[in-house]
Amino acid sequence: MSRLRIGPFGVVLVVWLCWSSLLMGANSQITHPEEGTALQVIKRNLIDPNKNLSNWNRGDPCTSNWTGVLCYNTTMDDGYLHVKELQLLNMNLSGSLSPALGYLSYMKILDFMWNKISGSIPKEIGNITSLELLLLNGNQLTGSLPEEIGYLPNLDRIQIDQNQISGPIPKSFANLNKTKHFHMNNNSISGQIPSELSRLPNLVHMLLDNNNLSGYLPPELAKLPNLLILQLDNNNFDGTTIPASYGNMSHLLKLSLRNCSLQGPIPDLSGIPNLAYIDLSSNQLNGSIPPNRLFENITTIYLSNNNLTGTIPVNLSGLPYLQRLLLANNSLNGSLPSTIWQNRTSNGNESLILDFRNNMLSNFSGSVDLPPNVTLWLQGNPICLNANVVKFCGSQSDDVNNIQKLTNSTTVCLNQSCPPPYEYSPQSPLSCFCAAPLLVGYRLKSPGFWDFQPYIYSFEDYLTNGLKVNLYQLDIDTFVWEKGPRLKMYLKIFPVSDNYSHVFNRSEVLRIRSMFTGWTIPDSDVFGPYELLNFTLLDPYKDVIPLSSTSGISGGAIAGIVIGAIAGAVTCSAIVTLLILRLHKRKHHTASKKRLLSRISMKIDGVKAFTYEEMALATNNFNSSSQVGEGGYGKVYKGILVDGTVVAIKRAQEGSLQGEKEFLTEIEILSRLHHRNLVALIGYCDEEGEQMLVYEFMSNGTLRDQLSGKSKEPMNFAMRLRVALASSKGILYLHTEADPPIFHRDIKASNILLDSKFIAKVADFGLSRLAPVPDLEGILPGHVSTVVKGTPGYLDPEYFLTHKLTDKSDVYSLGVVFLELLTGMPPISHGKNIVREVNIAYHSGMIFSVIDVQMGSYPSELVEKFIKLALKCCQDETDARPSMSDVVRELESMWNMMPESDSRMTESSTIDSGKVMNPSSSSSTTKNPYVSSDVSGSDLVSGVIPTITPR
Repeated sequence: MSRLRIGPFGVVLVVWLCWSSLLMGANSQITHPEEGTALQVIKRNLIDPNKNLSNWNRGDPCTSNWTGVLCYNTTMDDGYLHVKELQLLNMNLSGSLSPALGYLSYMKILDFMWNKISGSIPKEIGNITSLELLLLNGNQLTGSLPEEIGYLPNLDRIQIDQNQISGPIPKSFANLNKTKHFHMNNNSISGQIPSELSRLPNLVHMLLDNNNLSGYLPPELAKLPNLLILQLDNNNFDGTTIPASYGNMSHLLKLSLRNCSLQGPIPDLSGIPNLAYIDLSSNQLNGSIPPNRLFENITTIYLSNNNLTGTIPVNLSGLPYLQRLLLANNSLNGSLPSTIWQNRTSNGNESLILDFRNNMLSNFSGSVDLPPNVTLWLQGNPICLNANVVKFCGSQSDDVNNIQKLTNSTTVCLNQSCPPPYEYSPQSPLSCFCAAPLLVGYRLKSPGFWDFQPYIYSFEDYLTNGLKVNLYQLDIDTFVWEKGPRLKMYLKIFPVSDNYSHVFNRSEVLRIRSMFTGWTIPDSDVFGPYELLNFTLLDPYKDVIPLSSTSGISGGAIAGIVIGAIAGAVTCSAIVTLLILRLHKRKHHTASKKRLLSRISMKIDGVKAFTYEEMALATNNFNSSSQVGEGGYGKVYKGILVDGTVVAIKRAQEGSLQGEKEFLTEIEILSRLHHRNLVALIGYCDEEGEQMLVYEFMSNGTLRDQLSGKSKEPMNFAMRLRVALASSKGILYLHTEADPPIFHRDIKASNILLDSKFIAKVADFGLSRLAPVPDLEGILPGHVSTVVKGTPGYLDPEYFLTHKLTDKSDVYSLGVVFLELLTGMPPISHGKNIVREVNIAYHSGMIFSVIDVQMGSYPSELVEKFIKLALKCCQDETDARPSMSDVVRELESMWNMMPESDSRMTESSTIDSGKVMNPSSSSSTTKNPYVSSDVSGSDLVSGVIPTITPR
């Protein structure tokens, strides 16, 4: 028998090849195990009623449901893929945020916006030093702000608005030197605004409105060199005054201190040249309105509901962009200067509202003729006794903006067909261009104006330039003002007009969405900060980006890929180690191994030790014509012993993946297992440096071979159900009746063998582990902690991530086998994972489209029950899977529901020596109606009858 010889140069070559392949694998496959475990813990903390996290571990980084966004992006470092972005926007999630988030130390974007997450913000987020965007707004978070967040050196944006967070703002936030955006509005934050925040060199937006802040307004905030918006409305700075230093905030665009219990005079604001919006209403400010010059950029002056006295100064005249001048409910007196509205030029879209109600104004100075776009309210002033102005003194409602629709549809296209959800692109240069838009919920959080109409065109220009799309692609469908004031709008973004494509391609959808979710659209001084409310994909995009609400990939896909890479690493390491040992200690190693096997074999009863010569004789010297299979362990031969017994001989090859430990494990385990659905071990060979195991011969080969079309006749549904039941009974025996119980750890279709009667038997126990035993206190652990081993595509994702092997790990693998029985597909093929593909088909109502066409006709009700059971076995979470006893019970129930003729025919057909029953010979007498494998519809959500293309 020839042996491999290799010198030192060969060892170096093998080392280099292994290292190169590992680096290549690492660059594309290996996710950091610590982060993988953390992700699963995070996921378990988030209750997900719509199963929107089923794509958590998909290789495709981003998915969507109808309104939400899920992104799971990675970056490469130190030989691992690390989580870079975790975006769960608008996914209807509840539960809490896990401290395990702190393990995602390479993450840059953490986005859980617009869910129902409760609990507190974990302080461990402060460990993510690479974090740039912390986006938690629109949830139900409580508790205080962790001071650890103040030590994130790269944080650009913190959005925790619209939660129920309480407690003070930590002084440590003054260390956030790169932070530009503090969005903490609409919470219950209390205490004093830390004066230390004045040290923040890059802060541009400070939104703290609608909280319980108290104390005084820190004058030091005037030192913020780049602050554009200071919005502190609806807090309680009881009795404090507005610091005079605020009049020197030279970059400020918006100052909003509405309803803050402020007293004292209005400061001189003439040192703020770019001020566009000032709201000091609903306080107890007194004194007169400062006569100092206001600059022409001003759009809004809101000073109502104070204790102001004196006259209306002339500096409120000649302001070309003024939209609102609201001075109601004060004690202003004297004349009303008509220069406020005179000499204004208007393009027809601009409006000016002047609210002077409930003051002490006595007369006009100038003309009372108002331009058509100016509204004047004077109710409650002495001037209303003048008959010339009575038209301005009637009862007026407050200025309320209702929803306004702006879509520019033209009647010329109405007679043509544009089937929903496709729409006409209103601005398209191509007449009546019909396309599927992206629907975007969008809100301006602190705009610098009160009237949007004059700014619509500039907004469209700003947003399309930011998104790098054509101006005609954007359509503002509707907009509405909300409390704040904040401007909410719904946008439609249409594909580029041409004659070939009426939808966006995948890369363009991902690009546009990432610009919204990554805040890469440049900030605007006029429009202020924005937020994404939802990103809705219409039906035509289901194939562009898989819908996470209908996708069911489990963690098995990524676990399979990763375990393959790990197996490669183990293989290379084993090969290199083995070669080096052979170069130096080969004879000693062989002798030691033989002595060890001899000691072990003496302890095993009922297992025969064969000689190498007996094995060679049985296989005609291992002739290739005797070979019936091959796997990672080695080759399998059909042999005939001297007594005429037909056996299967599994012969290990040098450098076998299983190795000595697995070889001994299989002998030890199989020697004491006796069940009709487990392959029986007859003996072994331990001579000439060989490892061979001798089994009973299974004439119909592996289940994988039967499903892959290698058999002459296909298996019908009854035969497949019988195989599933037999395999399950064998595994149930391992879990409950073996002493001690055993976890198989490598259940797969190629380890389920079929005898001459097509009775299924579970084989290959080389990776099996004994179940845990009670400790000294009688407590039985629920798992075995062990190094991860198994086969890609079948591997339990929880076991892979936690290294905790349980009986439910076998249940997951068996569930994958069930899906193979139903579909004929391998677990992983061409980048597709069987669990994901069946989940997609099931949730979209197209489940019968993936059934194996080789199965012939089948009872649809039972097939659907079988599918549900299989998918339940393949749940990501261990606790969601059934036990093996539940699986067997469910399969037995299905078997009892089988049409009697088919179950009897299946039983009788297996008596012949391996001849498979022709499905076409099935009787038409049934307990349950059959459905042809290529026609279905009654069970489909859509009601559409799918056409099945044979694979």
